[in-house]
Amino acid sequence: MAEEAPGIPPPAEDAPARVDETGVELKRGMFFNTIAMLASILRGVFILLIARLLGPASLGTFSIAWAATDVVSKIGIFGLDGAITTFIARAEAVGDHTRSRALFRLAVALAMAQSIVLAIVVVGAVQLLGNRLGLQSEMVSALALVLCALPGIALYRISTAVSRGMKVMQHDIYSRGMMEPFATTVAFVLALALGFTRSAPAMAAIVGSVASGIVALMLAANLFRGVPTERGVGSLRAEALRLLGYAAPISGYQLLNAFISRLDLIMLGYFINHAPGVTLARVGIYSAVVDIAGALRKINQAFNPIFAPVVAQMTVTGAHERAAATYARLSQWMLWILLPLTSVIVLAGDAILLIYGPAFRQGNVWLGVVTLTCATSTFVSLGETVIMVQRPRLNLVHSVITCVLAIGALLWLIPRFGVAGAAFGVLFPNVVQGLLRYAALRLVFGWKDSWGNLRPPVVATIIAIVPALACRALLNGVPSQLTATAVFLAVFGLIWWKYHFRATN
Repeated sequence: MAEEAPGIPPPAEDAPARVDETGVELKRGMFFNTIAMLASILRGVFILLIARLLGPASLGTFSIAWAATDVVSKIGIFGLDGAITTFIARAEAVGDHTRSRALFRLAVALAMAQSIVLAIVVVGAVQLLGNRLGLQSEMVSALALVLCALPGIALYRISTAVSRGMKVMQHDIYSRGMMEPFATTVAFVLALALGFTRSAPAMAAIVGSVASGIVALMLAANLFRGVPTERGVGSLRAEALRLLGYAAPISGYQLLNAFISRLDLIMLGYFINHAPGVTLARVGIYSAVVDIAGALRKINQAFNPIFAPVVAQMTVTGAHERAAATYARLSQWMLWILLPLTSVIVLAGDAILLIYGPAFRQGNVWLGVVTLTCATSTFVSLGETVIMVQRPRLNLVHSVITCVLAIGALLWLIPRFGVAGAAFGVLFPNVVQGLLRYAALRLVFGWKDSWGNLRPPVVATIIAIVPALACRALLNGVPSQLTATAVFLAVFGLIWWKYHFRATN
């Protein structure tokens, strides 16, 4: 097969065959990403320990502080994690390893400098203005302490993005999947043993972030061992400007997306004792709900990290038909995983919440809504990746619209319906964001509908949910939930096996 000339798209009829050639690479990357995703769920042990040992109020305080820190971290990173993946993938596509190394060092230096300065400024502002803004003293203390994790967060995200740009996905297993939950849990237990009860969660989060960042940096640096030390760019200043210019719109929509995903918790923190039923303990219960449903967002770790460099290389060489076919296939793969997990959380929500303690069962009403929100956000993330590597400003526009809708919905719903208002307040904006990204792929990029690829997992879910709901109706309590879940998985698994067997024969 002749090589594709840069800038010349391959024939449309060759797209499926070329996608098959890419399939092995994608599956290998997804395998390692899935292991990293499963390992990162171990961080739930840390959340579970806070809930069990310190109670819902302490979990609420930490969750709000961590949500705010996650949003602020996007400012320090400034979209460099998304930009460096694309830049390194493009450099590797033409075999320019020396430039990849220079970009790696440049991105780490920029992100670390920005995050350190930002941490100093924001911690000082919180200490000076926290009480004036009406924040409780324990919230001010927790937020000021957790913000010290910003440099560690930046180091992890940039280093991992570099590894992903090199199509090395297993590094995340060791840094985020293994080191972070291990270091966080150990630090939390030690802090409790030493008597740092209130500050133990925040201290543990700092230790875990720094540890995962150091491991990610060491692993990424090993990828460039033996690469010549000569600079791969003519002007470091010019390269920095190009990198920052590309990262700017990515930073904007990443910040807005993080703000949107964390907005319900942040707004609830603002309305504590100022809206019906919004107390610190109930916010802690809601944060456990968000943590459970948020496991669906981790599915992104199996798909987007390998998809981003692959689609970047396809589009830079003009293989747009091949990229569209790859996107359609990955969308189906994601639904085969996302839909059953979503159904399990909805069917067995009460039983899952019991793990955190009896007090958390009241969150079952909110869990279904938050789960649908996270599932929607996860699925449309593939479209965000496609747009990011070609027209990142479109993602920024979509995020601005979604953010405005989310703020308006939450400001209207929380004062009237309390915590339930927060759950519904983020669902509608995420649905709108998904529709905007679908429209962009169809109208701007000209990609065709892929309902033929999406139909099998959707139909399988509908068929499997019917007997599961019948079990819920005929039985009571936790046994009904567990039985319904088992029936759903059995029927769905049988349908998947038949489809997979037919597709491979």
